[in-house]
Amino acid sequence: MMRFRLSPSGTAHSLTRLGRAGLLCVGPSDGSVQALPRDRGSRRSLCELMKPVDVMTAIDIARPRQVVAAYVTDPDHAPDWYANIERITWVTEKPLTIGTRLAFVARFLGRTLSYIYEVTDLVPNERLIMTTAEGPFPMETTYVWSDLPDHRTHMTLRNRGNPSGFAGFTAPVMAGAMRRANRKDLAALKSLLERQ
Repeated sequence: MMRFRLSPSGTAHSLTRLGRAGLLCVGPSDGSVQALPRDRGSRRSLCELMKPVDVMTAIDIARPRQVVAAYVTDPDHAPDWYANIERITWVTEKPLTIGTRLAFVARFLGRTLSYIYEVTDLVPNERLIMTTAEGPFPMETTYVWSDLPDHRTHMTLRNRGNPSGFAGFTAPVMAGAMRRANRKDLAALKSLLERQ
C-alpha cells in the first residue's frame, strides 16, 4: 500500500493506491475516501485525470454583431439566457469596464456556487474576458463576436480553468456538463435575440 498526500488550496487530501485491488482512493485527510477504479489498459496517470478544462462552443445568430455583443456584455441579461445563473450583483459600479467585479450565484451539477468574476479584457463589440481565482475551480470565460454575411454574428464562448483539490478529479465530468450547458445557453441566447 502506497500513501501520498496532496494539499492544493490548503486542503490536505490523501491518495491511497491499493495494489492488486486496482483502486485509487481519493478523499480528504479525515478518512472519507472515494474509490476510483484504475483502468490498466489506458494507463491514465493522476496528472491526466487532473488536466485543465477547456471548453469552447460557438453559434451563429441572425442579428448584427453590435446587437449581440451589447446584449451579452450587459451582465443584467445573463440570467435570461444562462439557465444555471440565478442572479448577478454588481460589486463595482456600472458601466462594465476592465476591472469591473460581478458576484454570481449559479447552480451547477446540483450545487449552488457563489463566485466573483473580474473583467480582465474588454474590446467593445469584439471580445470580453472575465476571470475568477477563488474556490476550487478558477475559471476564465471568453466571449468573441465576429461578422457574418447578411448582418449575422458568429459568437464563441470559451470556459477554461485549472481545477484543484478534489475538483481536479471531476474535471472530465465537469467539462462534459459545461459543454452541454453552454450549447443550451447559446441556443437560448440565439432564440431570444432572433425574436427581438
